[in-house]
Amino acid sequence: MTETPSLYIGLMSGTSLDGVDGVLADFSNGAIQTVAAAFTPFPDALRSELMALQAASDNELEREALAANGLALAYADCVRALLPSSAGPVAAVAVHGQTIRHRPELGFTRQTNNPALLAELTGIDVIADFRSRDVAAGGQGAPLVPAFHEAAFGKPGTARVVVNIGGIGNISVLHGDGRVTGFDTGPGNVLLDLWIARHLGRAYDEDGAWGATGTVHQPLLDALLDEPYFRQPAPKSTGRDLFHAPWLDANLSPFGNLAPADVQATLVQLTAVTIARAIIEEGVTPDAVYVCGGGAYNGALLRAIGAGLGGVKVASTAELGVAPNRVEALAFAWLGWRFANREPGNLAAVTGARGPRILGALYPA
Repeated sequence: MTETPSLYIGLMSGTSLDGVDGVLADFSNGAIQTVAAAFTPFPDALRSELMALQAASDNELEREALAANGLALAYADCVRALLPSSAGPVAAVAVHGQTIRHRPELGFTRQTNNPALLAELTGIDVIADFRSRDVAAGGQGAPLVPAFHEAAFGKPGTARVVVNIGGIGNISVLHGDGRVTGFDTGPGNVLLDLWIARHLGRAYDEDGAWGATGTVHQPLLDALLDEPYFRQPAPKSTGRDLFHAPWLDANLSPFGNLAPADVQATLVQLTAVTIARAIIEEGVTPDAVYVCGGGAYNGALLRAIGAGLGGVKVASTAELGVAPNRVEALAFAWLGWRFANREPGNLAAVTGARGPRILGALYPA
């Protein structure tokens, strides 16, 4: 591998649409070290527009382009917050973009972004568009984090599972012998956040406290679990294209006016059951399940996942040395480093691509 500068910034704005997580990472000598982290919240208007762009609407081309410019401004703010911690030049900013459509079955995935503007604003090379090459090679384009999870958290001879619970949940099964499997399990926080915003006007259910006041409505849970996606074999990936307000409302309609807290409790169980079942069906008995993403801060959800796994230890990735809200941004910094070294970033066994591919596109400063 040709050695390149070791400092990279990774930026991730996920399905929860709350803002930008950023990390400054050092990959000297193949190590993975977080130097600094920052979070830049989205302005309300940008968040609303990105949410609206998740579905077909009028004048989408212009509105998406303007939203991409707004994203670049937010990304640049996050980069500037990280730069004072740098002990040397940053090789590149690796940025995921904001997913507004994910349709690999139709041959495309769309992460809106303006990496050229970000390069102009920061004066740093930008690496973007990580998913489309995997899709072009016949893959799902997601999840891309399992390769990083193996590099950062894998332990030879020990089976463990890393679960990312953002808007969507995904699992990385690290078998301990070098094999890695994984896929999107279904809703993570997306429906939980939607429901509490609708009824309490809050962005999220802190520690799952509101959901914990409700009772799981089993007939509703059974109806939600009847979604064909959950029975679909891997490789598979999903997003807001499927799990959105109309999907939830259609499943709720046969049950009349259920208590909102009971619906929230049922949605917690939906996320927990689909994650636990996915792990069990992989046929692995992990030493522990480590959770990252916003869901790692929902104690009720973690307890429900543990119960579904028969008491297997469920803990935050903080126990492995990386705070749960930093893992995905760090993963994209790592993918940027892989791109710069002309090393593949995908795992064909996970995404279903025809083989390993170098992921990303470069926008020089």
